[in-house]
Formats: sequence, C-alpha cells, structure tokens
Amino acid sequence: MTAAGDRLGPTLFERSRPGRGGGKIPHAPKDALSRIPADQLRTDGPHLPEVAEPELTRHYVNLSQLNYAVDTGFYPLGSCTMKWNPKVNEWAARLNGFASLHPFAPDELAQGTLALLWELEQALAEIGGMRAVTLQPAAGAQGELTGILMVRAYHRSRGDLGRTEVLVPDSAHGTNPATATMAGFKTVSIPSAADGGVDLVAFRAALGPQTAAVMITNPSTLGLFESRIGELLEAVHAVGALAYMDGANLNAIMGRFKPGEAGFDVMHINVHKTFSTPHGGGGPGAGPVGVGERLLPFLPSPRVLREPDGSFRLERSGERPTSIGRVRSFAGNAGVLVRAYAYIRAQGAAGLREVSDDAVLAANYLMTRLTGTLDIPFSRHCMHEFVASAATLKAQTGIRTIDIAKRLIDYGFHPPTIYFPLTVEEALLIEPTETESLETLEEFVAALRSIVEEARTDPDLLRSAPHSSPVRRLDETTAARQPNLRWKGMTGDQTPCPD
Repeated sequence: MTAAGDRLGPTLFERSRPGRGGGKIPHAPKDALSRIPADQLRTDGPHLPEVAEPELTRHYVNLSQLNYAVDTGFYPLGSCTMKWNPKVNEWAARLNGFASLHPFAPDELAQGTLALLWELEQALAEIGGMRAVTLQPAAGAQGELTGILMVRAYHRSRGDLGRTEVLVPDSAHGTNPATATMAGFKTVSIPSAADGGVDLVAFRAALGPQTAAVMITNPSTLGLFESRIGELLEAVHAVGALAYMDGANLNAIMGRFKPGEAGFDVMHINVHKTFSTPHGGGGPGAGPVGVGERLLPFLPSPRVLREPDGSFRLERSGERPTSIGRVRSFAGNAGVLVRAYAYIRAQGAAGLREVSDDAVLAANYLMTRLTGTLDIPFSRHCMHEFVASAATLKAQTGIRTIDIAKRLIDYGFHPPTIYFPLTVEEALLIEPTETESLETLEEFVAALRSIVEEARTDPDLLRSAPHSSPVRRLDETTAARQPNLRWKGMTGDQTPCPD
C-alpha cells in the first residue's frame, strides 16, 4: 500500500509534456540577460512542468476538493477555536475601499479604514477591560512578544534591571516560554495543582524581585478557568511584577470576565479565533494587544488617533518617544481586522456574551456525553474546551490517541488536538465552539464511541487508519527527521535506514 491513494492523481511533473502551456508569458527585453551578473545566470533552464491551462486548473481544483474545511465539516481542535466564519465578514473584507487601500495612502484618503481601526481598538479594549489596544501584531505569538517587550520596556524605564525571570504555568500555551526567551528572560515553569489550577505554593515560592512577569493562559489549556486568579494577581503585583494573560481562549469568557478589570496588565487577543477569520493552514491571523495604565506609554507606534474635529490620523514619527516602536509594518493583517470588526458589530455586546455561553455549554455537553467512553481527567465544569485521555484504553488494548485521531478521519471528522496539553497522558483536547449543532455534536460522540468499541474488538483497524482518505497514514518519524518535499520516491541510500 502506498501513502497516496488514487484520488490524488498524478503530479504536475508527471502530467508534463514538452511544449505544452508555453507562449503566454510576455517576452523579456532583448537585453534582459545582460543586465544580470554572469555568476547569477543559470547554466540550464528551470525544471518546471509544462502543462496546458485546463490541466493546470483542473489539477488544483481537484486538489482543493480533497481539502477538509470548516465549510464542509466540524473542526473540534482544542485551543484553536475553529468556528464557523460568517460569509458577511468575507464580503466586508473584500470591499474595495479596504482591500485596495495602499498602505502609504495619506491619512485624508484613508479615513474609512482609520475609523474602522480606531473603533475596533475601542471595542477590543472594552471587551478586555483594557486601557488601550495596538492592532499591529500579525498573530497571537507576535502579540505575546509585543506584550513582553512592553513589560521589558516598563521595567527598564524604572531602572529595575534585576527582573530577569518570567513565570509560566505548565498549563499555559506552548509559545509562552519561547516568547519570554526571545525577549531575553529566563522562563520558570510552575506546576499545576491536583485540580488543574496553578499550584499556588510553588507560584509564591518562585515570585521575587527577579520576577518581571507571569504569563497565564486563562482559561488554561486544560479547559479550566483559574479559580485562584485573584490571589495570583495580587501576589504578582505585590512583588512589583506584571501580569500577562494569553487571550487565545477569549471565546470562553467574553462578556463574563474582563482580564483588565481583574488586574491583568497586558493581554493579546487572537481575533482570527474569537472574532471569526478562517485560519487553517498557517494563517492569516492577527494578535492585537491590550494594555492597562502601566504599559500605555510603551504601546507600539503608530497608533490611530482621533482628532478633536472627528477625523483620524496615524501617529507621527517620534510623537511618542516611550513607544517600543513598530513590531510590524502598518496595521497588521488588515483584512483579518475588518472581519473582526464586522463580527463584533454583528453580534453586539449581548451576542458576544451568548457566544461564550454557548461555547461553554457545548464543551460541557460533549464532555458529559463522552464520560465513560474516554478518561476525563478534570471532571469539574470546563470552559470552551475540555481534555479527554485514551490512557486507560491504551493500557487495555494498546490503542493510542493517534490511532483514534486517524480513525476519526474515516468517520468524516477532523481529529481534535492530540498530545496537548503535554501534562496529560494520551491527551485529546476537544473544542466544539458555539457554532455546531446538537446533531453534529451527537454524530461526533457516536463516532468516538464506535471507535473505542473497535479498539476493543478490532485494534488493527485503528492502527492502519485512515482507510478512506486520499492520503493514508504517513511515516511521521521519517517526515520529521528528513523533511524533504519530493515528488519522486526515495531510493538507495536516500531511504532512511537502508540496511
């Protein structure tokens, strides 16, 4: 059996025939090659496939029809919030005035876009309970870095150079330690308590004059709201440190909890998750960052300002010398921000609160329905996602989480996040979001129950899954160790472990 099934068809290189598809590229000037340094010239032409336009179009359209998408099915990816994306958001993002605006357009020609960005900042600040927001970061991870760079600038502005550590609970998102390291801090990991919350004793022991900040994901990657958040934040501020909240899970708390009002000094918001932009395949995204009073002077520049006459403009160079400067050109991924604005305006305050209520309800419903089918390590009320585990099933049958995930593909479902959080053995992190129907959730439950029964009666069926997908189970070890993208098979000494 090969990894690729018949549905994939031949590659473009295999379809290639000499002389096909040429003649549509404008001829280069006669002296084009003479303008290129001799040592930069090819000795032979690029080895590109030669195909006719209909073949090329059909090839890519056929491939696109093999893709799994939120328009075709349920994405229960924990910690990702892969919700349905209303099509009106796409219409808004494609409006010519937004989509075609040049980044260097003068303020007087960009009033509509500047007004939208200013209003979006105000809305996000209100949702987060923050003093102000920057829209520059292009993703959540860059938002994290922006926030921690502002924390660093704050401490440096006070001459407090001894703060070299950032505390990160082991239930936080995996990018948090990387962010702290990139900003020049040492990461100190804080363990979880038995109930899944932060171990308060270990947390207090790690705090001190060397602490610059704590980075807390709330709700955490265990799907739990930190019940001791008040004590944690009080302890952080008591030693002169700042509190950063990873807002990737904001979908669970909108309208119910405002991090800024609770005492957080800074947070990022994944608007492509919570406020509905398709973000599979690595993008696009946006990670606006909200700050409290302490960090307001250090926000990236330029910000959008509203003048007394009601017009809008960007900050001028040097207008706010305390700023950490640009973290990205212009206003991040502007199309994502337009979609977020459209989503917020369509929902309103009551609608956003209902979004969170429904997301939490759906997660608790799924968790209850799967109790007894899979292990549920933390059975108390979860938020928008919950952690299940196949540890008992593995001990009984040898079937692992990855086997369950691959078999789910045969049932027509995208697998949930697996083996994360790292603190739970054989983890499945499941997030139904607020946009899936009761019928869809029940179909997902039925599929998982059927798969667990198959694990007990026919485990080989799971070990060789998926069986119905265009791509079968791949050799992931080789893919990780030899990440070579090839259209020809490996032979001879190219093959891993040829002996």
